[in-house]
Amino acid sequence: MSIPVADAAALTAELVRLDTRNPSLVPDAPGEMAAVRMLSELLPGWGFRVQVQDVAPGRANLLARIGPEGGRVLMFNGHLDVVGTEGMTHPPFEPLERDGRLYGRGSADMKGGVAAMCAAAARAAAGGLEGELLVACVADEEYESLGTRALVQSGERAEAAIVTEPTGLAICPAHRGFVWLEIAVHGHAAHGSRFDIGVDAIRHAARVLVELDRHEREVLVRRTHPLLGRASLHASTVEGGVGWSTYPERCVLRVERRTLPGESASDAVREVETAIARSRDAIPELRAEVVVVGSQAPSDVAPDAPVVESLRRSLVSSGEEIRVEGLSAWTDAALLNEAGIPAICFGPGDILLAHAAEEWVPLDEIERVTRVLEQFALSWFSGRA
Repeated sequence: MSIPVADAAALTAELVRLDTRNPSLVPDAPGEMAAVRMLSELLPGWGFRVQVQDVAPGRANLLARIGPEGGRVLMFNGHLDVVGTEGMTHPPFEPLERDGRLYGRGSADMKGGVAAMCAAAARAAAGGLEGELLVACVADEEYESLGTRALVQSGERAEAAIVTEPTGLAICPAHRGFVWLEIAVHGHAAHGSRFDIGVDAIRHAARVLVELDRHEREVLVRRTHPLLGRASLHASTVEGGVGWSTYPERCVLRVERRTLPGESASDAVREVETAIARSRDAIPELRAEVVVVGSQAPSDVAPDAPVVESLRRSLVSSGEEIRVEGLSAWTDAALLNEAGIPAICFGPGDILLAHAAEEWVPLDEIERVTRVLEQFALSWFSGRA
């Protein structure tokens, strides 16, 4: 394998060629190790000091450092895992260049961003970095974020971080979080003719959904963030019942609550508990409980934070337009912020193409992001940030 030093487009194509589907999402998928091995062989030739950080059996991060050690540290962060390929309209792991685009699974989400941050760091080091750049290529962002969790738990810290998720060169200082809630509603099984003893768990669950719908329309619609819009809630799945002529003994509602900065999983639980209590006002015999199945916190960095202002100036000096937006999807930036590392998202590609049947990244955006990140790193350490 031969990739010219700091050639972001060529590195993107080689990363796309590797099957790094997340095994927690796709049974028997290989995970990220092929990309970890490739980068650990390539990047020393670009001037990096590399470390493979195990995070789970067969799963690892690739940590690549460049620039003077022992002083200030800046982080670029991106994930190597991708989702499944079912239903894709082009070969997922055969990088195809057409009409200025590079097609393949992970091209937008987010191997173009990973390649850009590696190339930018190498170029910045050649220009004379005055601090250390930590390029963290992490595992498992698409499922539990084992990689970035292990990164921060190991004690890695930085003054700031840029996560190169696909933003189309927009600065994204904030994104929503989410809470997965499971609501178990209990009834009493009986023959369909025995209305006198049967308790319909599905009908009671429907009442809870009505109250949650009211909460969405009357409360959440007014709870807003300047970059992210309003908070939201939707019913994901409903399971219950065993047959036409049987009162259902149990119904399980699964609800996703997308949270704004300042909201927590406990807030979402209280909202559902309130909906259950209001439902019980109408149906006193209603029995239900709610549990959190999973959650990730929102992310929010002030629009005038140093990392945002420095990136603004780097865009201007690179001749790029400044756009500051909220990102719709969750990212590892939230975990970095929780660890005290101000982290924002900025990278090539369109987040709407992530996980899509047709996935591609504009080749010119990979190069433009690389130039901006190079300028950002140089100015951050030189005091021009």
